[in-house]
Amino acid sequence: MDGVILHKEIPSKHSAMVVAFAGWPDAAEAATRAVRYLVRKLPAEKIAEIDSEEYYDFTLTRPQSRINKHKERLIKWPTNEFYSYIPKKDPDNGILLYVGTEPNLKWRTFSKSIVEVAKLAGVELIICLGALLDAVPHTRKIKVTGRASNTELNQKAQWFGIKNSVYQGPTGIHSAFSQVCDIQNIPHANIWSHCPHYVQSSPNPVASYALLERLKNFVDIDVDFRELNLAGEAFSEEISKAIENQPDVKSYVTTLETQFDRNPESNEEIPAGQDMVSEIENFLKSQSSSSDPQ
Repeated sequence: MDGVILHKEIPSKHSAMVVAFAGWPDAAEAATRAVRYLVRKLPAEKIAEIDSEEYYDFTLTRPQSRINKHKERLIKWPTNEFYSYIPKKDPDNGILLYVGTEPNLKWRTFSKSIVEVAKLAGVELIICLGALLDAVPHTRKIKVTGRASNTELNQKAQWFGIKNSVYQGPTGIHSAFSQVCDIQNIPHANIWSHCPHYVQSSPNPVASYALLERLKNFVDIDVDFRELNLAGEAFSEEISKAIENQPDVKSYVTTLETQFDRNPESNEEIPAGQDMVSEIENFLKSQSSSSDPQ
C-alpha cells in the first residue's frame, strides 16, 4: 500500500466505510466536519494514515506552521487518516472512517491506497461525502444530490430524498476514487450537500447535518446529532440577522427563495454581486466559533 502507515493491526470486520476529502469537494467544510463529528461521537480510534510526501505540491497545498504549548515550532502537514469503530454490541458490523485532503498529484495511486485499506478492513460498502457551492437560499432545506454504483443503491438514494446528480464539468478526487472502487468491484455511493455560495467563508453545520441524516439510511450508526443540529440552528439565525440589516443581500436571498420554491431541483444559477458576497463574508469572519460542534 503506497504511503500507508499502519498504527495497529486493522480489524477485518468493517461492513462500511465513510469518506470525506478537504479542499475543492468540501464546500464550507461540510463533508470533513461531518466525518470528524462521527469520529468524535462514536468514538473512533485512529488506526492508519497516508504519508503526504508523495501526493502534494506543497507550494499549492501549503503545510501550516504551529507553535505548541511548549513554545516549540511544528509543521502541520496535510493529513489523511483512517479511524475504526467496532461496536461492542455488534462487533461484526464495524465502520471505517477516512478523512483527508484532496491531493495535488497521483490521484489514481492515492485512491488505490485508500481502497486497499478498505479491502483489508473487510469493507463491503463505501459512502463518499462531499459538498459544493450552489445558488440556493440558506432559508430552505439543504439540497442533497448524489450518485451510486448500481441500480439498487441509486433507487435507495432516491427513496431517501437524494436526487440523482447530472453534473458534468471539472471534477475532483471523488471521481477518481469512484472509478477505482468500480475496478475493485466495491459498491459505493456519493452524497453531496449544496451550500449557499454567499456564506462560503464559514463552516456550515447545517450542511454537515444534512449529510449525516442521509448517511444513516445507508450505514448503521448510533450517533446523537443534536449538538450538530443546534449548531446549525444558531448558524442559520446568525445569517438571517446579518441579512436583515443588508437590504441588497436580503433582496438577493428572496430571489433565490423564489427560484428554489418554483423548482427545488433546478441546476440554474443566479449570479450574485460581489458586494453581496462580501457583506456575508465580513459578518461571518467577525463571529466567534462558539456554536461550532468541533
